[in-house]
Amino acid sequence: MTVPFGKYFYLCLALAASCRLQAAGYEHLVTRCEFSPQECLQLEACSLRQSIHPIHISVTEITYSEKDKALQITSRLFIDDLELSIRSQRKEAELDILEPKNGLTTQQLVINYLTEHFKIKLDGKWCKLMFLAVEREDISLVAYIEIEGIKKIKTLEVFNDAIMATHEDQSNLVHVTFKSPVKSARLTSSSPSEKFVFEKK
Repeated sequence: MTVPFGKYFYLCLALAASCRLQAAGYEHLVTRCEFSPQECLQLEACSLRQSIHPIHISVTEITYSEKDKALQITSRLFIDDLELSIRSQRKEAELDILEPKNGLTTQQLVINYLTEHFKIKLDGKWCKLMFLAVEREDISLVAYIEIEGIKKIKTLEVFNDAIMATHEDQSNLVHVTFKSPVKSARLTSSSPSEKFVFEKK
């Protein structure tokens, strides 16, 4: 299901965070009616430091770089949701993804998980994802991914069912920027993929 104005979804998320900020005494932070994807997660982080976040969501931004002829991707997921999902995948109930044992690293665990649950198809062909890094950003982990050698795009299909086996209400937001205004979609357990079509210019 394509969302023509994905910004409204962020606004809903921000408003929910605003209510909790006001209740927690952070009224001075609630001064604007527009929020970027990163600001929404930052609002959530500030308002939920003393409680578990109630919203199951991830945000993936896919941007085409004309200079590098590559798709540059950032995917943000809440740490606790990701940890539960990786625990389930590996059947390790006590796994700590921030401080894993037995020679494992956070980056390795996240990459192994996303390799199975996040895929991109360009013009009908599945792409090889190059995972550049995984970094912590407050209560989320950010994966940096790239797809090289892209000169043109007619169609771009995104599959992302991360966290959905853990939380049925998980929403994975995707924003694609390619020589045009941003195209957005909300992926859910009933519809975990979306195909974007780009017209020639």
